[in-house]
Amino acid sequence: MRILVTGHRGHVGAPVAGHLVRLGHEVAGFDRVDGLDLLDLEAVRSAAEGCAAVVHMAALAHDTAGSPEQIMAVNVLGTWHVLLAAEAAAVRRVIYFSSAQVFGIAEAERLPDYFSVDDAHPRRATRAYGLSKCLAAVIGATAGSAVILTAARCLQGAAAALSVPSALRLLTTITADGPQRRKAIAVWSAAGAAAGASGFVAGGVVTDLVGWRAVFWAYVPLAIALAVAIGRAVPPDHAADRSIRLSLASSAIFTAAVMAFVVATTLLPEQRRAVPGIVLLGSAAMLAWLFIAIDRRSPAPLLPRALLRERPLRQGAVGALLNTLTTSSVLTLATLYMQNTRARSPLVAGLMLLPFSLAVIAGSALAAPLLARWRPQRVVAAGLTAIAVCDAALILAASSSWALPMCVAVGGAGIGMSSVAATGLGTSVAVSVRGTASGIINTAAQLGTAVGIAMLLLVAALTTGVPEPHKPVPAVAWGLAALISLAGAVIFGIWDRRAAPREAQQPRRLAADSQGR
Repeated sequence: MRILVTGHRGHVGAPVAGHLVRLGHEVAGFDRVDGLDLLDLEAVRSAAEGCAAVVHMAALAHDTAGSPEQIMAVNVLGTWHVLLAAEAAAVRRVIYFSSAQVFGIAEAERLPDYFSVDDAHPRRATRAYGLSKCLAAVIGATAGSAVILTAARCLQGAAAALSVPSALRLLTTITADGPQRRKAIAVWSAAGAAAGASGFVAGGVVTDLVGWRAVFWAYVPLAIALAVAIGRAVPPDHAADRSIRLSLASSAIFTAAVMAFVVATTLLPEQRRAVPGIVLLGSAAMLAWLFIAIDRRSPAPLLPRALLRERPLRQGAVGALLNTLTTSSVLTLATLYMQNTRARSPLVAGLMLLPFSLAVIAGSALAAPLLARWRPQRVVAAGLTAIAVCDAALILAASSSWALPMCVAVGGAGIGMSSVAATGLGTSVAVSVRGTASGIINTAAQLGTAVGIAMLLLVAALTTGVPEPHKPVPAVAWGLAALISLAGAVIFGIWDRRAAPREAQQPRRLAADSQGR
């Protein structure tokens, strides 16, 4: 690997560069001893070309090394130039060396707040060098417009929340109950899996070649073409009651509850942030209770009581939740393990996970004939069992380049079967409330992804550690996911047995009614 090391002739840079060379890397140096200047953006860009990583150490390393203006220019603007050059060269990793001067205690300016001093200590630099390191760290933390990226992802999520339930309602409304609707839902799930399959590979290729921003730009023409096609092909719904107002308060509180839970799980593993994490966890529980209280009083509740009494909807929502909770979280850890622990590129990691999405397509296709013979609860149980096998087998197979794709393929087939059955089960309600039911099923699936990833990352952080270089396989987290999936399979197996007597009683009731008439 070719690595750009700035300040490679300095007291710290020289041993770091030497260590990288001993590890077999090619070091490209950038140092003012050679007449190079961080304030020359073109020179920095030229040095970064062809590099896979950057180690940035060059700086005016003390308050006596220059005037405050010079220190700020080299250390802050120079760091900005390094980040711009890394972005232009599609560098995936930049390592920035900071300094204890950021705490404002290194030269006895004040006493530390506590011992031993760690990264969580407040930063109170007052001198030029310490301030320059603080500012450079802030630039690095926000490089790539993280705020804009987060906002864009939020907009994408909001758009998906609007479009997916509407599309699913349209699909289940225009198809007749029985084989036709089962096949339509199977095709729906397979289409989603195909998008996932192409996303893994295309995302890795695009990121490797031109950077992650191109992934977002590619959506623009696709979204425009799709909007035009829908406008021409789908007639307007004149029967919709536009007098009903959405419960924005319920939506906001529910979203806040989930966000509080997710943020809490990221804080709990850190000793000095555990208390805020516990507070947020309690806040999430209170917000969840508040959501239920407000939604029940809303004229247009997100979770109508009458609809929640429908047993198929409740079971379908549980299935959708378990499907994503035990797969998305596991694949997230698998991706982190491959890229961070085993140093695989995004493209290679995507290719190794490709069998999962391809198997989802196969599992979705298999679900239709299975549903013609089995009750949906049994199909969900079979799918969750396959997912449990995948999650458990990954503990042993994660370090194998051929066994890992085979394991995730089993899980992909499982979620393919289970998602088709859960979606069909959850939307087997009256046509008038099928849109709401579709929204509940989709929300359950998205909630499973958010909660599952947060929960498994927390478990991994508290046990084996989040995947990083030289970290072990996240066996405890994957084992927990396998147990949850297996427990879900057992529950759906019980529901399947209970459904059999009810179905047997229905023909008798119909016959009795006809004789009575």
